[in-house]
Formats: sequence, structure tokens, C-alpha cells
Amino acid sequence: MTTRDQMLANIRANQPSLLPLPDQFTFTSLFPDLTQQFIDVLTFVGGVAVVVSDYAAIKEHVLEQYPDLTNIATTCPYLADLADVTLNVVDPHELAGLNLAIIEGPLAVAENAAIWVDERQLPQRVVPMITQYLVIIIRQSTIVANMHDAYKKLRVDETGFGTFICGPSKTADIEQSLVIGAHGARSLTVYILP
Repeated sequence: MTTRDQMLANIRANQPSLLPLPDQFTFTSLFPDLTQQFIDVLTFVGGVAVVVSDYAAIKEHVLEQYPDLTNIATTCPYLADLADVTLNVVDPHELAGLNLAIIEGPLAVAENAAIWVDERQLPQRVVPMITQYLVIIIRQSTIVANMHDAYKKLRVDETGFGTFICGPSKTADIEQSLVIGAHGARSLTVYILP
């Protein structure tokens, strides 16, 4: 018997008893204020949260933050006049020069500031990764406490693509050097509507 065979035989002989999987496995997270928790975590991971009253306030803030910026696209009908690029392209490579994308997120998570987006918000799934700057609009009423609560609300089989986005793109190497915008958007601004 080889050493490999002996190791595998020992593993087989010493396996723990199988236990049934739990029927339901969830955590309960209690945050005094879901919106504030979301804002705190988003800020910690490098994003910016702006609480606004309406779409006019979003438009005003976007124009202040990105003056004279071109190559802007949005899927939000209330901000369509800000766009000078369409996301309805056949070849996603046509979006290589995209500077700002403005989309809406139907669900947000307080514990990790993740925002769910799917094909209903993204006609091209490359948008959050290819744009220089990303803006996502959410509503306070869509913020849930944790990922367990989020997955209870999601119907992942309704679309062909969906993902959670949390903060701007970032990476860190072994020398502990953090780089923002390494593999995607250089910044993420989240507008929070009532």
C-alpha cells in the first residue's frame, strides 16, 4: 500500500458521522438604524453615501461632482437628460470610454453595504466594471439587515445575470498597498431616496 492509499484509508476510517442539514439557517441582525448602518459600512469600504429628497437633488449633486464630464450613461428615466451615451449597444466594447454610469439598485444590505443589480438595471453587465465612476440610486425602504434577508427577497431565476456591488473596485497586494479602481469603477456614490 502506498503512502497515498494509507492516507486516504485513514481519512475514510475517521470520518465524522453525517448530520442532517438544517431546514433553515439564517442569522438575525439587529441594527438600530438600517440606513445609518448602510452608510457607515459604505463609507468604510470607500464609497460615498448621499441622502437626498428626490431625483432633482440627485441631478444637482451629480452635476456638482462631475462638472463637464462626458460619456455618461444611465438607465434611470428621471436622469435621462444627463446621458450622452446609450447602454443599449450590441458590442460591450463600445462602452470602453464610459466615464459615468448611473443605475438603480432594487435591494441594498445594511451589514455590508452591498447593492443588488441585475439585467433589469444593466443592459450590459460590464457597466459597473468598465465605467470610471459609478452611481447607484437606492430607496431606504429597500435596505435589509443582512444577506440572509436579501436572499429571501431575491428571485435569482428571474434574470440571466445579477450581482452584488459593494464600494468602488479595490485590491491590495502583499505589500499592503491598497489600490482603488483597479478592476472597475474608481468611485461609487450611492444616492439614498426616502
